[in-house]
Amino acid sequence: MKNTFQTITLTLVICLATLHGMAQTVNYRQDLSIFPKPEVGYKQMVIDVPHSEKDSEKKIEFTVGKYLEVDVCNSHGLAGELKSKELEGWGFNYYQFKTNGAVRSTMMACADATKVTKFIPSESQIVNYNGRLPIVIYVPEDCDVQFKIYQSDNDTYSASEVKVKK
Repeated sequence: MKNTFQTITLTLVICLATLHGMAQTVNYRQDLSIFPKPEVGYKQMVIDVPHSEKDSEKKIEFTVGKYLEVDVCNSHGLAGELKSKELEGWGFNYYQFKTNGAVRSTMMACADATKVTKFIPSESQIVNYNGRLPIVIYVPEDCDVQFKIYQSDNDTYSASEVKVKK
């Protein structure tokens, strides 16, 4: 019985170690070594999406934010500035997000004092979808990046003209 327990425990440890190692290894299709190393206190985040024949019909919206414990009745947002910078010699852009960590919030009095942990976003950025180039974003170490992909149905519509009576 003791040997069975030890065997099961050892097997679980090996599986968890293998999964942890796999979770840390990400193979990007692009060479990220051309991008600058993150500054002290920052980390490099990458959005790497697959190329498709319909790249021109898609957009990516990404948001830098951080997980914080907040009340449930107010709206919250992370203050900060996202700047686009050119990767000199390559013509590619990358982004850098700077924040002092301040969180803006509506100031409603909450009847329910419940706190929840949720992603507090900064202003979002919408960029063209490009499956051939990664989107590289430098953010403070306590921040994360979330993104959405939008796709159009490729139909175009015309706006109506407003006729003014003379």
